[in-house]
Amino acid sequence: MQRSAMSIPNNIAEGSGRGTKRDFVAYLRIARGSLRELDTQIEIAKRTGALTPPQAEELLVACEGVGKMLTRLIQTMQPARVEGS
Repeated sequence: MQRSAMSIPNNIAEGSGRGTKRDFVAYLRIARGSLRELDTQIEIAKRTGALTPPQAEELLVACEGVGKMLTRLIQTMQPARVEGS
């Protein structure tokens, strides 16, 4: 879980240092993938008893918030799509 959690901000930082919006968006998507890994690991930890249900729920809510922020950032970084293209 720690590796997945650390991968999220690390990918955001790496992407922001790449110099292009396209690269930044690619790394934001990688960060979102790491977030999904973390989500899964939290669920597994809950099911195996490593986390209590309230602990897991608190973490999952935080993950959901981060996911929404990443999705919104990705959307703002991409050019608007023209309908019918």
